[in-house]
Amino acid sequence: MAQQATPVRGARLGRALGPEPRAVGGVVLLLPGGDPVSSRRPSPLVATASVHALGRRLGRAGRAEGLAVHVVHYRYRGWNGSEAHLARDATWAVDETVRRYGDVPVCLAGPGMGGRAALHAGGHEAVASVLALAPWLPGEDAPAPPEPVKQLTGRQVLIVHGTHDTRTDPELSFRLAARAKKANRNVCRFEVHADGHGLRQYRDEVLALCEDFVMGTLFGRALSRPLRDALAAPPPLGLRMPLASGFGSSLRR
Repeated sequence: MAQQATPVRGARLGRALGPEPRAVGGVVLLLPGGDPVSSRRPSPLVATASVHALGRRLGRAGRAEGLAVHVVHYRYRGWNGSEAHLARDATWAVDETVRRYGDVPVCLAGPGMGGRAALHAGGHEAVASVLALAPWLPGEDAPAPPEPVKQLTGRQVLIVHGTHDTRTDPELSFRLAARAKKANRNVCRFEVHADGHGLRQYRDEVLALCEDFVMGTLFGRALSRPLRDALAAPPPLGLRMPLASGFGSSLRR
């Protein structure tokens, strides 16, 4: 079930990364990371820097199709328990996108806690796809209910996680993906061997995978063979798909 949008005072969309197209055909909302608990307002510069490389890459790739890329600036740095401030701000941002651009497909994309916000807000009717990079997820022994997945039904979902991530547990993202796959076959997950939380060791490959996914899910471009295979494969194969070194450097097959 989609999270209900509520009026949000203080959240905002940053300026489009790169030149904003005259005719917008799709939108990526970049959701920066955050903290489990914090009432402080995040720094706009730090927030933008954390997703800048991804935003620039997607903006260039989607220029011909009219892709607009915006960073969402949250009210608070923290998720803050049941308040789920980052998810609420993400939902507001999709509403604001619809207000500005009309009926265009939206991809929610974010690292860490931003990935969690993207997954939670993915049930909004305007969202076509969700991209979660090394998402922060609560442990299964947490007192809160399990992370929701039914809101992702009908969306294309890609999760990417480094196997050596010591900040966010890759096993938790696998278990969430496995639950989501039962409700939605259009879920896949890639593992980046020996990479850490920032996915820096294979940065070019990760960015190429993200571009491939976003352009395919928003504009109907043909997905690369690895993505097609991951989406089609039954669990656990399609949820533990290795990201090959050099992905994106050769022509698609």
